[in-house]
Amino acid sequence: MKIIAFNGSPRKEWNTATLLKKSLEGAASRGAQTELVHLYDLNYKGCISCFSCKTKNGPSYGKCPVKDDLLPLFKKIETADALVFGSPVYLASVTGEMQSFLERLVFPYLAYAMPPVSLFPKKIPTAFIYTMGIPEEGAKEFNYPIRFGAIGRLMKMIFGEQHEALYSYDTYQFDDYAKFVAPRFDPVAKLKRRNEIFPQDCQKAFEIGVKLAS
Repeated sequence: MKIIAFNGSPRKEWNTATLLKKSLEGAASRGAQTELVHLYDLNYKGCISCFSCKTKNGPSYGKCPVKDDLLPLFKKIETADALVFGSPVYLASVTGEMQSFLERLVFPYLAYAMPPVSLFPKKIPTAFIYTMGIPEEGAKEFNYPIRFGAIGRLMKMIFGEQHEALYSYDTYQFDDYAKFVAPRFDPVAKLKRRNEIFPQDCQKAFEIGVKLAS
């Protein structure tokens, strides 16, 4: 079994990356081969609306034809047995890199049919890990469950019904809060949550990996 994780954060050693690595550790504990892809290392853009993936009898029907760093990755994804996505929340959304990646990944497989039909060649489980500096109460106020629930529905529609979501709230944003102008945050409370709650999120991410590989 091969499981690929995609880090939509520009940071490779912080909250999102840590949770993705924990999920892959969980998968590896069940014998899965794992790979972590840092999207910020790749050169690509979002969907360019060429509609080659929708052209009748076209050579790229159901595929994105754009030749950039995502092309070999898309081929690898079709051989994977599970996918894990991870992104910090920027301005009430996933990062621009993650959004562009999802546009290019999902849209070609979404056939314009009624009801919608997936062109992905098989059914595989997926998971999405969201990290955010906002507390859970604030996330609900900004309708994050609804916003990101839409991503979950797309994952189920394209890849299969088994989809896991992990929300890591009120995360520790800086290694030293004294260096930044951020009076809205209590550094002591942030550190306390980092030490007490984030390890629980790491365990949840590990368990998601185990579930995907089982």
